[in-house]
Amino acid sequence: MNKEPWFWDSSALVPLCVDEIASRKAQLQLRNCSPVVWWGSPVEVHSAIARLHRSGELMDAERIGAVSRLEVLGTKWKEILPADFVRELARRLLEGYELRATDALQLSAALTWCRERPARRTFISSDTRLSKAAVAAGFSVIELS
Repeated sequence: MNKEPWFWDSSALVPLCVDEIASRKAQLQLRNCSPVVWWGSPVEVHSAIARLHRSGELMDAERIGAVSRLEVLGTKWKEILPADFVRELARRLLEGYELRATDALQLSAALTWCRERPARRTFISSDTRLSKAAVAAGFSVIELS
């Protein structure tokens, strides 16, 4: 049985790699879908892992495990690659939504994935601001936080 593709922003991928409050919910959602992510998401997630390690919230073994889980996840998702269209759409989104640059790229990648027809498409996030923008753009949003 083919699972339906759902767009996962970086904030939703972190709980799949690092044990945190949203991890169980994220794992349950992952069972329901085939993840689609933005090309830059692996870097964003790795950045979160490194930041948690530097701050002492992750020990060495936990960091290694988190990076390993990220690598395994990366073999199972579809990536929306960087393209001029994604960049230009992200720039337009910055005018219409209260987003940071990387969040605009996430939403732009999600809209590119669904050919700008987000109705009945799922967007998963732990970022409240990005979730609000995704709802406004027309996605069905599952917020993990």
